[in-house]
Amino acid sequence: MSVVAIEGDEPQAHVKYERLMAAAKVVPSAVTIVVYPCDEASLLGVCEAAATGIIKPVLVGPATRIKAVAAQHDLDISQFKIVDAPDSESAAAKAVELIHEAKGELLMKGSLHTDDMMRSVTAKATGLRTGRRISHVFVIDVPGYAQTLFITDAAINIFPDLDCKRDIVQNAIDLWAGIGLGTPRVAILSAVETVTAAIPSTIEAAALCKMAERGQITGGVLDGPLAFDNAVDMEAARIKGIKSPVAGQAQILVVPDLEAGNMLAKNLTFMAKADSAGIVLGARVPIILTSRADSLRGRLASCAVAVLYADARRRSTAVAAA
Repeated sequence: MSVVAIEGDEPQAHVKYERLMAAAKVVPSAVTIVVYPCDEASLLGVCEAAATGIIKPVLVGPATRIKAVAAQHDLDISQFKIVDAPDSESAAAKAVELIHEAKGELLMKGSLHTDDMMRSVTAKATGLRTGRRISHVFVIDVPGYAQTLFITDAAINIFPDLDCKRDIVQNAIDLWAGIGLGTPRVAILSAVETVTAAIPSTIEAAALCKMAERGQITGGVLDGPLAFDNAVDMEAARIKGIKSPVAGQAQILVVPDLEAGNMLAKNLTFMAKADSAGIVLGARVPIILTSRADSLRGRLASCAVAVLYADARRRSTAVAAA
């Protein structure tokens, strides 16, 4: 399944998300374990995504409360399976258990705190860890910018070291390629575009680019350090004399730390009126991680990205088994 037509020169708002949604509708739907959907926003997102046919939800949480919320807001959940769990902690644990039992291909956060869910996901004995570091990707649709933007990691790893950043970069590249967008241009961001010992993130950016040259990171075209302006603006890159296949047209923005990434993503969302979706990678299954402040469009886009990636993983597993 290729979605390369998503990328182009169109500056219209929301068009990238609309094309992601269209692509997700033509691949098989994914059984999605929804953890503690106990408020209107999380349950509405589930209902809308199910109505489009891209997910098949299994709701995990206090059954009586979930049904009460649905009735209060006139949401039809009669076709959804509900697995009763008395509170958010037990719901997260049960959801992880269902993934281990191959009862679902995706995990989706409901109205519980992110830390509560991720505690079960990352538990050493019973969680969903793999050999890859778990990381988060914001999928941003910025009006006026032709590219879909990935920002990583702005939600999981607070101060990642170089080895962690390698996994963060690889996770994002794998997602980009997995949902059919081709080979991504990856900008390793810092405050400046020159390597200096005074700013450690510039040294790590240079190291990541060398790791890509040596095959330790694959599937993307990397450049860095790049400041944000010359990563996304061709004229800024020209003025600075930067010549690279990434500068001015980056598609994946790798931030120095969680604080920088979180502020960047929220700045684009609230000041530039961008749409924001979110997904966690590196676990045994993709995890749809939404915020209470996310729009319904953002929640649907998160589901669409996860479903497309789940389909890519499904096909990859089938090829490997053949």
